[in-house]
Amino acid sequence: MADFLRSINWNMLARNSVEILVIAAMVYVVLRFLQGTRGLGVLKGLIMVIGMVFIILIYLAEKFELATLEFLTRNILTGSLFVLVVVFQPELRRGLMRLGQNPAFRLFSAAEDRMTAEIVQCASALARKHIGALIAIQRDVGIGPFIDTAVKLDSEVSSDLLTTIFWPGSPLHDGAVIIRGQRIAAAGCLFPLTENPQLAKRFGTRHRAAIGLTEESDAVCVVVSEETGNISVCEAGRIIEGLSPEELKKTLNNLLSLHASLRPPEDKGEGNL
Repeated sequence: MADFLRSINWNMLARNSVEILVIAAMVYVVLRFLQGTRGLGVLKGLIMVIGMVFIILIYLAEKFELATLEFLTRNILTGSLFVLVVVFQPELRRGLMRLGQNPAFRLFSAAEDRMTAEIVQCASALARKHIGALIAIQRDVGIGPFIDTAVKLDSEVSSDLLTTIFWPGSPLHDGAVIIRGQRIAAAGCLFPLTENPQLAKRFGTRHRAAIGLTEESDAVCVVVSEETGNISVCEAGRIIEGLSPEELKKTLNNLLSLHASLRPPEDKGEGNL
């Protein structure tokens, strides 16, 4: 037993152990990033296919001393890593966004938190006075054509400015506001109305415009009803009505930070479509 222990190369064993731990940690992080996405299944399939092909090619190259094949195989494997980055770009972006939600990295999302707070403050103030408003927040899909035909502002998002825009008598109060890159890009915007025949008749032009925009893009829309004073959020052609300021803030944070789909908060339901 003593001879066996002396024969072990402890330095090499330690290096191999560290390598295994590092690789395992990398695999764990990648799987955590892709958890709950379609990319996880694709990654498993790619690993199986690439792994089998790589092993077979390396075996043949070493057995028959095919130096060129071995060189190409190793370089193709290295190049395939860049292909994986391109293929899984949405999943990697989502994973980085999740990382940004960690309290240790809250500094990076401070601007987004301020923007959400300003929107919630404006919507709450307008709702109390029954003043209608429509605010669209661009995400990944560009909505530039609606900005080009409106009044361009390029201003910092603030509750006071938004309230002024939607105040009755303002030249821009009947249109919508578009926020892009955490800045007010334009006001007085006109959106296409939804043509969904199942939409409840109680919804007016603002709600139909908000739903219409979210049917054509991944934007998030906040709507304040002039008649009822209710606050609603639209996303992907769906709408949730009657949100409190706290629920509005929570919904916007979820939608803007993780690009999640709209889900009704507790004791709330989607509007009849």
